[in-house]
Amino acid sequence: MWGAMAISERDIMGGLAKGLAVIETFTAERPRQSIAEVSAASGLDRATARRCLLTLAHNGYADYDGKFFTLTPRVLRLGTACLATMPLPQIVQPLLDRLSEEIGESSSVSVLDGAEIVYVARAAQQKVMSIALMPGSRLPAYCTSMGRVLLAALPEAEAAAILGSAALPARTPRSLTDPVAVLAELSRVRAAGHAVNDQEIEIGLRSIAVPVMNGRGKVVAALNIGLAASRASLEDLTGRFLPALLAVQGELRGMLR
Repeated sequence: MWGAMAISERDIMGGLAKGLAVIETFTAERPRQSIAEVSAASGLDRATARRCLLTLAHNGYADYDGKFFTLTPRVLRLGTACLATMPLPQIVQPLLDRLSEEIGESSSVSVLDGAEIVYVARAAQQKVMSIALMPGSRLPAYCTSMGRVLLAALPEAEAAAILGSAALPARTPRSLTDPVAVLAELSRVRAAGHAVNDQEIEIGLRSIAVPVMNGRGKVVAALNIGLAASRASLEDLTGRFLPALLAVQGELRGMLR
C-alpha cells in the first residue's frame, strides 16, 4: 500500500526493485559475493544479477575485482536522508531493546532540558526505581549518571550556571549536594568518557552512562544501564557493562548524521 492507495503493477519499476534486492543480499556474513552467490541469494537469474551488480559498480555503489563484488560506503547515502528525518527515539529504541535483551538489565536514553534530564526512550527488563520510568519522565541532572554525562558535555561555565551556587537537594545520603563537588565530578566524567552513579538518586540503584554523539562528535543525548545495587558492584559496572554501552555508542554515532 502507498498511503491509502494501492500501487498498480504497471507503476512498479522492476529494475529498481531487482537492484534493491541485490543490495540486500550483502550482509555481515556475506560482505563479498560472486555473481552466482548474489543470484542464489536474491532469486534472480545470473544475467539479471550480473547486470544489477555491474550497474552498482558503475555508479560507485560496489567494488568489483573481476570475480567478487563488495558494497562501498556510498550505499550509506541511501539511508542518510531517512535517518535525518527520524526522531531520536525511533532510532535508538531498537538498539536499546537489543542491549537490554543481551545484558538482562534496563537501559535508557535521555536528553538535557535545563537542570533536568528527560527520558526519550527506555527498554525496561525489570523495575529498578520506586517511580515508574518511561519516555517523558524527568529526573534532576546533577545526581544521575545520564545527567552528569550531559552536563559534562557543556562548557564548564554553562554547567556551573545550571547547578547554581546553593546546596542542591539530597535525594539520598549518598547524593553530592555541593555544586563545587559536582563540578569536580563532571571533570572526572569528561576525562573518563562515562559516568557511574552509586545510589545517589535512589538507595539500591546503580547506573553507568555514556554520551550519545552524532557523526560530527557533538553530544546529543546520554545512554545508560540501570540496575539494582545488589546485582552489580561499582567494578562490575565498568567491567561488565561499559563495553556494551560503548558498542551501542559507536553504532549510534554512525547513524546520527
